[in-house]
Order: sequence, then C-alpha cells, then structure tokens
Amino acid sequence: MTKQRVHVFITGKVQGVFFRQAMKVMATKNGVFGWVKNLKDGRVEAVMEGEDLNVSRVVEWCHAGPANARVEDVEIRNEKYKEEFSKFEVLY
Repeated sequence: MTKQRVHVFITGKVQGVFFRQAMKVMATKNGVFGWVKNLKDGRVEAVMEGEDLNVSRVVEWCHAGPANARVEDVEIRNEKYKEEFSKFEVLY
C-alpha cells in the first residue's frame, strides 16, 4: 500500500469542542500517526502520516469533526512522506 503525509488546517468552531481529542481517537483507530494542535487564530492544525486509505478516512472525518464542531473549511497540503511519527498525539 502507498503511504502519504498531509498537513491540514481546519477552520470553524473547532476549539473548545474536543476536536483534538476526538481526532486522536479517530487517527489511532485508523493507524494514522502524527499530531494535532490548536492555533492562536482559532484553527486546528494537524500533520498525519500513514496508509493512503487510512489517512483519507481521518481527513474526511475532519470535514465534520466531533458533534459540537462546526467545520467551515479544511485546507489540505500534501507533503513528502517521512515516516517521522510512531504515535498520534495532541500538542498543547
């Protein structure tokens, strides 16, 4: 299987709604590694690596997020796969 790395920025009501924690659960469930964090401008930023299909599932989830989120936009940047991570973590 092909592996990929994506860098995403999620805009909308995405802070204070357990977005990062829910994303960690989704990523871990799908065997995706990387990190997620809040940005000072109100967006959520994440870098994810893994099998194409698994990363795509998590990116698709980002378009809706957890129940209380209101996602307005998901900016996706494809990056060179680095096999840099061994887990998915929430950064503070």
